[in-house]
Amino acid sequence: MALNSLPFVSSMELSHSSIQDLVQKIKQEMFSNADIYSIVSPSAYDTAWVAMIPDPHQPDRPMFAECLDWVLNSQREEGFWGEFDGHCLPTIDSLPATLASMVALKQWNVGVKNMDRGLAFIHANAEKLLEEKYNPCPRWFAIVFPAMVELARSVGLEMIFTDRLEAMVAEIFDQRQQILNTEEMEDKYHYPPLISYLEALPSWYDISHEEIVKHLSGEGSIFRSPSATARAFMVTGKEECLANLQSVLQRCPTGVPSVYPMDEELVKLSMVNQLQRLGLAQHFVDEIDQILSVVHRDYMNRDGETRQINFVPAQLYKDSLAFRLLRMHGYSVSPWSFCWFLHHDDIMDHIQNNCQRLSSVLLNVYRATDLMFPGEYELEEARSFSRNLLEKIISLRHQDDNLLVFPNFQRMIEQEMSLPWIARLDHLDHRQWIEVNEINTPWMGKASFYRLSCLHEDDLMRLAVENYNFRQSIYNKELVEITRWSKDSGLSKMGFGRENTTYCYFASAAASSSQLLYDSEVRLIVAKGAILITVADDFFDKQGSMDELETLTEAVRRWDGHGLTGHTEVIFKALDNLVNDIAAKYLHQQGRGCDIAKILRDLWYETFSSWLVEAKWSKSGYIPSIEEYLRTGMISIAAHTLVLQASCFLNPSIPIHKLKPSQYDPITKLLMVTTRLLNDIQSYQGIVKEQVDGKTNFVLLHRNENPEADIEDSISYVRGIIGEKKKELIQHVLSDGLSDLPKSCKHIHLSCLKVFQMFFNSKNEFDSRTSEMLQDIKQAIYSPVEFQKAKPSIKPLPLPSEGRNQTIIAILGPSFKNQTIKRFTSYAVPLPMPRVGYGKIFMPLKFKTCFI
Repeated sequence: MALNSLPFVSSMELSHSSIQDLVQKIKQEMFSNADIYSIVSPSAYDTAWVAMIPDPHQPDRPMFAECLDWVLNSQREEGFWGEFDGHCLPTIDSLPATLASMVALKQWNVGVKNMDRGLAFIHANAEKLLEEKYNPCPRWFAIVFPAMVELARSVGLEMIFTDRLEAMVAEIFDQRQQILNTEEMEDKYHYPPLISYLEALPSWYDISHEEIVKHLSGEGSIFRSPSATARAFMVTGKEECLANLQSVLQRCPTGVPSVYPMDEELVKLSMVNQLQRLGLAQHFVDEIDQILSVVHRDYMNRDGETRQINFVPAQLYKDSLAFRLLRMHGYSVSPWSFCWFLHHDDIMDHIQNNCQRLSSVLLNVYRATDLMFPGEYELEEARSFSRNLLEKIISLRHQDDNLLVFPNFQRMIEQEMSLPWIARLDHLDHRQWIEVNEINTPWMGKASFYRLSCLHEDDLMRLAVENYNFRQSIYNKELVEITRWSKDSGLSKMGFGRENTTYCYFASAAASSSQLLYDSEVRLIVAKGAILITVADDFFDKQGSMDELETLTEAVRRWDGHGLTGHTEVIFKALDNLVNDIAAKYLHQQGRGCDIAKILRDLWYETFSSWLVEAKWSKSGYIPSIEEYLRTGMISIAAHTLVLQASCFLNPSIPIHKLKPSQYDPITKLLMVTTRLLNDIQSYQGIVKEQVDGKTNFVLLHRNENPEADIEDSISYVRGIIGEKKKELIQHVLSDGLSDLPKSCKHIHLSCLKVFQMFFNSKNEFDSRTSEMLQDIKQAIYSPVEFQKAKPSIKPLPLPSEGRNQTIIAILGPSFKNQTIKRFTSYAVPLPMPRVGYGKIFMPLKFKTCFI
């Protein structure tokens, strides 16, 4: 080893060691009997509401002091309670969460400094948040925010608004008024229903004790909302509510989630999804398999369910996510496991009426349909339904709750719409998910998202970044090696055709990052083969004379390069060295009796022969039939040549007999046909050039054989074939019993298809130098990802030794110097409480006077 390579090796070893340490830490904390509730971030808003409940035996003290402690200790250093977005800026839910948290502190006369800072945050940021990002504001915010403003005023928190902010708040109050006047307490047209905002309904809203009790679920909650359940308990005193809240605190002693009880299976599925999308699944294979095997068993045993309309979105989100993950991992699962909604007009109407609110659900449904098998018409219907609504959401993005709270969510939707999953390379998908790291939100509660806890999120993000950058450093090193090989072999200095060394390696590395180990030989074998194929194909197409082409093909048949000169000699020597190198490595890996040199030579001869046939057609002006063309063209595209020889180095490797033309697996033949048609669908555009050269392709042949059709009809016909062949190939990859190949070999076929789809998705990217492609290469190989740790909370503040009653007046910043301000003086309103003896608590009157 050269001395100058030692620092690089040492750095690589350190990086790999750091990755392994993080993997073990995460396995221990997230998978080794960890409580699922510890994985989800607490909700400041809901925790504050639970903290407001008085102890029935000591009404001057909170019943759940741990929630009050959490509020005291969880204020952000910027002064607010709630979440950051992906840019470390407060989200809109920080406004009601901060107001609720200050009310809880004020009620128990603690945390004066916290309240000072909270009010300062409201005064300094409310106008900016409302004006710049959230106009008009989401439905949930229009319900919750006015209630928290009223509540804050009622407990004596002095709110100081500019005239402009006051006008904006007044508009939100008007929006709430319209919502309350037009919506039923529980209806199928709005999600979630008004009853789930029980704690935020104004004093004049007419709701009785009996109606609250009627809406209690079997576990004692109001639509699984801790804040609404807390309010229900304050008003009704029902033991079921108390038991539910006590259960929350037993499971979540360090902060209440926005949903309880949570669907634990959904949280686990979301963990698997997060690991996959961050590019970390290889490190957690056993853990993922264990989760999915349990989920699959539950789905297989699930009978027909009666679904309440207001829980449909959460169920559909979960079912579509489960379908995608289970199918991707080879489990047999029916599309009806999530397409059940197509049989219910009321559910489809509900989704359409709430599509902006349910964009994350619709995106999940759309992504699930990526994995469509032939004949699954229900998936086609679900794809069309979800795509139409997602396109509508993008056009109405200023009204979309998800897009408002996390603006990068729009970027994710637009990418799904513009570039299909089958045309995206894994490595770059992982990078984008890392960079848009706020989209790790499994589901949106009524007033905020619940998401992976900051502790685990930071560890996962750090691991994802280190893993990505470690792979990138390997790719960078291998690209240097492959560039040197291309130069030393003479292939990069031929003086004709395409010099696509970087493109070939980029595609090989970026498409296979989910399947291949760090030190896999496969990337280099595929890249070298692709470089050689590109040069040789150009030689047969453009450069070589017929004598040269026949001489070179005959040399490949005999595997003897004597007598070759010039370009033919360079091509054959590079081919001979590549095949000998692959065969030697395979022999070393597998041992005696495993010489595959002859089989590889036959594989390459088949490819060279197909190029010769096409060259003869072109030079003679012969027009083959569609069937004749495709028999040759599916070989000349050479996708199988790349995949089969590389599959020898997978674990488990491909059975040797599957390398022989007469015994190609069905999935290999599907790859050959599909990649040929993908190439042809773009190359027809050079129609004039094709005619001059005497060449043809499938699109042009179809048009020639169907003179009544125009070129667009032929394109549509070919696209239809491609669509069906892709479904068949995906089915062969993801199903058992259709292919004898090992799972690893099937997946490298899929990776190859994705590369071709990427290069030929909308135009011929392989032969171009677009800025988008160059940027992708830069991000995949050269530009590292930076780790941005989530903002920490401030250090814990001690409880004051004595409670202090006082009005909090924020010190205004310089931005308020020359503005007219209004001072709101509020009065404490004692709320009549149930007979359990809570005494007085500062709350706005909201309910009929009904007590038990």
